[in-house]
Amino acid sequence: MSRLSGEIPRRTPYELGLHGQVARATESDPWQPDEFLMDERFCAAQVRGRGLVVFSACCHAGIVNVLHAARQAFPDIPLLAAMGGFHLSGENEAIIPETVRDLAAFDLPLVISPPCPGWRAVAALDRAFGERVVPAAVGKLFTLEGATA
Repeated sequence: MSRLSGEIPRRTPYELGLHGQVARATESDPWQPDEFLMDERFCAAQVRGRGLVVFSACCHAGIVNVLHAARQAFPDIPLLAAMGGFHLSGENEAIIPETVRDLAAFDLPLVISPPCPGWRAVAALDRAFGERVVPAAVGKLFTLEGATA
């Protein structure tokens, strides 16, 4: 089973999107502020017998907001892993401590992070979660031992 989310509710006071982001509905429309990027979605895939893997792309909604939405959408399926950009670089470095703190509450067996969250975020995740943090890269293949198709 896999499914795309709907709009991701913003629950945390610190995950505020992407400062300076703009959007427009058509080419002729003026650019408008769009810092919350409310059209962002996540994809969730269930690994039978293991749990739910949540793919978040850049995660401008914030990984904690994404995981709350995934837990609400799939209350009976344990969260196995979160994979995505987490967007914790630049101005968003300030929210690394809150993100790591609140991410711990989900007790994820795997946190799969590419380099794009920034080295400070990757280091903080590694300090907090140790071997549960798995680096990602383009073309890297992930398998789950004991998973059934």
